[in-house]
Amino acid sequence: MNTRDFIELSESRSAHNYHPLPVVIASAEGAWVVDVDGNRYLDCLAGYSSLNFGHGNPEILAAARDQLDRVTLTSRAFYHDRFAAFAAGLAELCGKDMILPMNTGAEAVETAIKVARKWGHEVKGVREPNIIVMEDNFHGRTTTIVSFSTDPDARDGYGPYTPGFRIVKYGSAEAIREAVDENTVAVLIEPIQGEAGVLVPPDGYLAQVREICTSAGILMIADEIQSGLGRTGETFACDHEGVVPDMYVLGKALGGGVVPVSAVAADADVLGVIRPGQHGSTFGGNPLACAVGSAVVAILNRGEFQRRARELGAGLHERLRELPGVVAVRGRGLWAGIDIDPSLASGRQVCEALMRRGVLAKDTHGSTIRLAPPLVVTAEDLAWMVDRLGDALSAFQAERQAQPIA
Repeated sequence: MNTRDFIELSESRSAHNYHPLPVVIASAEGAWVVDVDGNRYLDCLAGYSSLNFGHGNPEILAAARDQLDRVTLTSRAFYHDRFAAFAAGLAELCGKDMILPMNTGAEAVETAIKVARKWGHEVKGVREPNIIVMEDNFHGRTTTIVSFSTDPDARDGYGPYTPGFRIVKYGSAEAIREAVDENTVAVLIEPIQGEAGVLVPPDGYLAQVREICTSAGILMIADEIQSGLGRTGETFACDHEGVVPDMYVLGKALGGGVVPVSAVAADADVLGVIRPGQHGSTFGGNPLACAVGSAVVAILNRGEFQRRARELGAGLHERLRELPGVVAVRGRGLWAGIDIDPSLASGRQVCEALMRRGVLAKDTHGSTIRLAPPLVVTAEDLAWMVDRLGDALSAFQAERQAQPIA
């Protein structure tokens, strides 16, 4: 089948919960993908940071292949021989006592919410705990999570909604301080808001959030599902301010682009409130996931990808700011949110133009596009991509100038 055949069959047989670009990927390696018609594209989305270490990373695939020949699933009803190394390795990477493994990022966020509430009941003695969250957040799409979303597309039509959340302005430490009361048990925050357009908070904000949580005796929960594991030039985005949260929420890149792997990491006085039978997952912490996750931890311990993101990201952001029609560029490392002049083109139109030029990216919120290439991308790849984006924006400008004045 060609591209049109694949798309028509997909659209007729699946729910329309996504609006993909009209490209059908058939194979991939490193930072590049190839479609069913043989066209080659630079992947500048990387599965929303799930593919930080590239498509088909040899080290990760070797770990997966080895485990596939041994045992893939036992359930947590039994121990298996890959679990201890993964748990210990990830806990050490996070500087925490222990982890609780799950599968998807949304499951990890749900886990963090449940842990915070249970900690509130048992440690703080709070009967009706509340958790402070941010405007424009994105933590997943479960019923509880969309209950505190401010995005109408994510939230509307899914009520009744789960209570127990207080929404405040992102980037305002004072808003958090004012929202804390005797029933508050945690602040849940993205160190950088990805879905909102790669929004980086003001310098010192995370440190202020840490101070507020410490002073109030509540938990700071950092959702590092997209921002963590090398994407921003540090292992965690919180590292940029030297901040250590009480709980890390991890996912996406933890599965190495091979299997869904997520986890919550915290000290024993927090995660210790969960006891047998109170929370779990059939596939969480399975042997294949642990083998892949251990390979990811080993890669991160070497620091090479953090350095690549830091060094390549500096040049990328500088060049993006010079392009025609670019209103603003935000982000850290190899992660950028680019606001395009809305009178020039929508984010979707720019992404479609990039696709025709061999680059795959994702739009968000009108005229913003996100770039998050795999961290294996080269400087030459990035320069080529920026040239393609510049060419697309110049074409939109020429088209606008050619339009007759009304």
